[in-house]
Amino acid sequence: MDLATVIGVVGALAIIITSMVLSGGIGMFTNMSAVLIVFVGSMFVVLSKFGMSQFLGAGKVAAKAFFFKSTDPSAMIDEIVVLADAARKGGLLSLEGKEVGNDFLQGGIQLLVDGHDPDVVKALLSKDKDKTVERHEQGASIFAALGDVAPAMGMIGTLVGLVAMLSNMDDPKSIGPAMAVALLTTLYGAMLANMVAIPISDKLILRRGEEEMNKSLVIDALLAIQSGQNPRVIDSMLRNYLPASQRPQADE
Repeated sequence: MDLATVIGVVGALAIIITSMVLSGGIGMFTNMSAVLIVFVGSMFVVLSKFGMSQFLGAGKVAAKAFFFKSTDPSAMIDEIVVLADAARKGGLLSLEGKEVGNDFLQGGIQLLVDGHDPDVVKALLSKDKDKTVERHEQGASIFAALGDVAPAMGMIGTLVGLVAMLSNMDDPKSIGPAMAVALLTTLYGAMLANMVAIPISDKLILRRGEEEMNKSLVIDALLAIQSGQNPRVIDSMLRNYLPASQRPQADE
C-alpha cells in the first residue's frame, strides 16, 4: 500500500470534515441535488469522453495509486547480477527454476531459458512494457478529465441554484435550499477535482514512469545476460538507471 497517497487523501478529507463540524455540523454541508449534479453528472460527462471499457477499467488502474508494491531498482540490479553470474558459469539453462522477486523479470528469464532469439525477447518484453505504460496513461487521462469536469459541473450547479433562487424570490423558504445548492456544488466540484481526481492522475503518471524505467532496466539486463556480458559490466550498465546520488552508495 502506498502510504503517501492514503495519508494525503485521508488527511485532506479529515481536515475538511473537521472544519465542517466546527462550522456547525456536517448536515448543513450535505445536499442531494449538489451530489447528483457534481458527482453523478461528472461521471457521465467523463464517460462521454472515453469508451465504456476504458472508463470501467479506470478504477482498476487507479488502485495502482493506493495499492502498489514499489520495486527497488538497486535491489533488483543486485539480483540481476547474481543471475548473470550464474548464467555465465552454467549457461542460460542454469536459470531455469530460479525464483526472482519481479514477475516481469521472471517472465523474461523464462524466455531466455526457452531459447528465443534476442530480437524475439526484446520485442515481447517491449510490447509488455508499452502496454503497461499505455494503461497508466489512459487511467491518468481519465482522472485528469474528471479533474477538469468536476469544477465545471460545480459551476453549472451554482447557476442552477442561482436561477432557482432568483425565480422564487417571493418565497423566502425556497431561497435557503436554492442558495445551498448554488454554493455546495462549487464546494463539491473543487473537492472532487483537487482532493481525488488530480492527485490520482498525478500519482498514476508517477507510477508509469517507475514501471517504464524498471522494465527498461530488466530488458537491457536480460539482453546483456543472453549475449554473455560480464556480470560486472552489466552491473555498471544498470547502475546508470539509478539517480546520481545513489550510484556511489550502490557501488560501495
